[in-house]
Amino acid sequence: MIGWLEGEVRHRLPNGALVVDVRGVGYEVHVARDDFATGNTARLFVYTVVRDDAISLYGFVTFEEREFFEMLLATPGVGPSTALGALRTMTTTELAFAIESGDAKRVALIPGIGPKTASRIVLELKGKVVSALSDEGVRVSDNEAVEDALRALGYTGSEIRDALRDVAPSEDESATLREALHRLRPR
Repeated sequence: MIGWLEGEVRHRLPNGALVVDVRGVGYEVHVARDDFATGNTARLFVYTVVRDDAISLYGFVTFEEREFFEMLLATPGVGPSTALGALRTMTTTELAFAIESGDAKRVALIPGIGPKTASRIVLELKGKVVSALSDEGVRVSDNEAVEDALRALGYTGSEIRDALRDVAPSEDESATLREALHRLRPR
């Protein structure tokens, strides 16, 4: 089982996968994020799926994303492509908030997930998501307004997630926004 890869991104495939060169061996890794550039180094936690006809690798920048992917896979009717699509559509924070608030309609907006599967995801994972993410040190965000403001400024989901990861909760959204912008400032 492959659990970690670090190497140069050689190519982006049309299906969203990357070809990552690890010491002369090119691994095709399906990723949730689209912010990998050819020529840059990718450091990925990997989930390996072995089937009779293929070995597929799914890569995640954080271990928490990988854990969330595995939680989604535990839901009946959700396979790797659907779980990856969920993480391509929403951040783990957004998805966790939708699940914990019982918002099956929002979960159903994910491509490949219909109303029945969305309801099943909410039913199966409600209560498990927050405890699992809290164990890993990730909070479910109440900062939707801050996230929306950062998105409007052009920041990607991964940048927003990283900027808000360790920001202490505050009732003053402007203070939270200032702190996130400070973390996003180029150094």
